[in-house]
Amino acid sequence: MDNLLAYIIMALMMSMLPGTDTVLIMKNTLNHGAKAGRYTILGMATGLTFWTITAVLGLSVVITQSVFLFNIIKYLGAAYLFYLGVRAFLTKSTLSLEAVQADSPCSIVQPSHRHYKESYLQGAISNILNPKTVLVYITFMPQFIDLNGNTNQQLIELGLILTLIAVGWFLILVYLLDHVRNWLKKPKFQKAFQKSTGVMLIGFGVKTVI
Repeated sequence: MDNLLAYIIMALMMSMLPGTDTVLIMKNTLNHGAKAGRYTILGMATGLTFWTITAVLGLSVVITQSVFLFNIIKYLGAAYLFYLGVRAFLTKSTLSLEAVQADSPCSIVQPSHRHYKESYLQGAISNILNPKTVLVYITFMPQFIDLNGNTNQQLIELGLILTLIAVGWFLILVYLLDHVRNWLKKPKFQKAFQKSTGVMLIGFGVKTVI
């Protein structure tokens, strides 16, 4: 691999730039706790791993060379983000600590598992259906590959580095959000945050197809 340090710095900058993953992680962490945020990160890592395997198999090149296949991923991803945005915008209430404490233990367990599962699926699906992730592997990573070496091995290593950097950054973000969460339990803030994240997700969905 060429210029590994430059790749690490650029990968960190890309991870820190606000995007769909950031919005989803913030939404799930503030609404359902740090564990939901970590499940979202796990889903995101699953999506990145999917594209790493896809790149190694050479399918990402086929997808970018096929306008039809690329557009299918593009519009599916946009539709999913739009769906998440509308759902977040129309949600009337969020899960508060007070509501959890008022319920019995039996009524808490099932919704919690459902929230964690939904958080994981949101992180995974949004990454798998994100055409920009394909472009990262096609346009960004090849710049750091040594053509005299094993290309597939380098793609795996670069993909793993990108995933680890993204996971590390988002775990820090979840940790910070979880501590701030105690000061952000007011219904007015939760309602405003829910609607603003909904609008942002809808915006990302629209931007994907433009």
